[in-house]
Amino acid sequence: MEQFFKIRERGSTVSTEVLGGLTTFLAMAYIVAVNPAILADAGVPFEAGLTATCLGAAVMTVAMGLIANRPVALASGMGINAIVAYGLCGSLGIDWRVAMAVVFLEGVVILGLVLGGLRKAVMDAIPVDLRHAIGIGIGLFIAFIGLKGAGLVIADDSTLVALGELSEPGCVVALVSLVCAVIFQIMGVRGGLLISIVVAVIVGIPLGVTALPTSWSFGLDFTTFAAPFQMVDGQMAIVQVFLQPALLLFVFSLLMSDFFDTMGTVVAIGKQGDFADAKGDVKDIQPILAVDSSAAIVGGFFGASSITCFVESASGVAEGARTGLSNLVVGALFLVCAFLAPLFGMVSGPATCGALVVVGFLMMTDVGAISWKEPELAFPAFLVIVGIPFTYSITNGIGLGFIAYVILMVARGRVAEVKPLMWVAALAFLAMFIFV
Repeated sequence: MEQFFKIRERGSTVSTEVLGGLTTFLAMAYIVAVNPAILADAGVPFEAGLTATCLGAAVMTVAMGLIANRPVALASGMGINAIVAYGLCGSLGIDWRVAMAVVFLEGVVILGLVLGGLRKAVMDAIPVDLRHAIGIGIGLFIAFIGLKGAGLVIADDSTLVALGELSEPGCVVALVSLVCAVIFQIMGVRGGLLISIVVAVIVGIPLGVTALPTSWSFGLDFTTFAAPFQMVDGQMAIVQVFLQPALLLFVFSLLMSDFFDTMGTVVAIGKQGDFADAKGDVKDIQPILAVDSSAAIVGGFFGASSITCFVESASGVAEGARTGLSNLVVGALFLVCAFLAPLFGMVSGPATCGALVVVGFLMMTDVGAISWKEPELAFPAFLVIVGIPFTYSITNGIGLGFIAYVILMVARGRVAEVKPLMWVAALAFLAMFIFV
């Protein structure tokens, strides 16, 4: 085990890896309940969506651990599942199996880009300041997700967002989670983020926030498997994608989202996990990207929507996870969750609030590394930082920063410093914003 995962070489221990895996799983366990519910709106049977979500996450998370040996967990991506449910199936009215075929094809294309070296080349072309900004923006995004999921930040018609009612049970549990997480982090308590989640879950029981299991389901439903190759109205689902040009635009849209969401997520986690340098260059990035791209294919095939790297992995990294061994823990728990979903469903949004906010805090440390005295570099970085949480999209935030970077570098007469692939990426984002 030591020789394969290089645990001591990376300054970790088996117990630390297990702890990190548990923390990562609990931080992203919400996907077990959320993804099937969203896919159900697209017509996917809930039980089948649950099976696909759990097994897809288990298989690809383990694959990342064994192939890339990095503590980056994967599951069905939030955002892309909404595009599938409310964009493809809702607005366009297509069958959910055809929508999964769109996801499947997007995965095939992006895997081709990885194998051709283009995806890594784009990452290498990104200026250092923007790489720092991506990690910071994702940190704010993670914190915002935690606060929003806990009800501490709520929607408001007048101000868009506002402070939630702190006396509400969910907010009380979230505050307990937050206070515990911060104190444990400051005191250097090992497993502090995990302990904060467990404490919050327990506190939530008498307050009615933690939902106790009411039934047990041990069966698996494979209805959604091989969705792209199932027959819909007498025709294979994947064939219908090529017969409807509008669906090819969605392939491009999902491609952009998957491409840059993963890029930002991996850079951010890499800096936390000591496998990205000060410039944001991720060590041994190719196998990570290959597994992530393959995950999109698997997600479409399983009927789980696109499976991608989860930024919540940073919570496990913050606990000390440094190798793929932590992924085996996460994968095993997702596998168990396929049979015991009600039990893992006890982990509520408020219970994970503290862990996510602390992770967001830790990811803010790069803010001083940005060249604030050079506006042509600083302003695009600023757009990335605010754009990710304000638009609730990693892709949108990165796109705004990329476009601004190219424009301002041209305006300042530094066009020669803009690498060709940055032009391509900026134009692709511009096309996405205009046409998709």
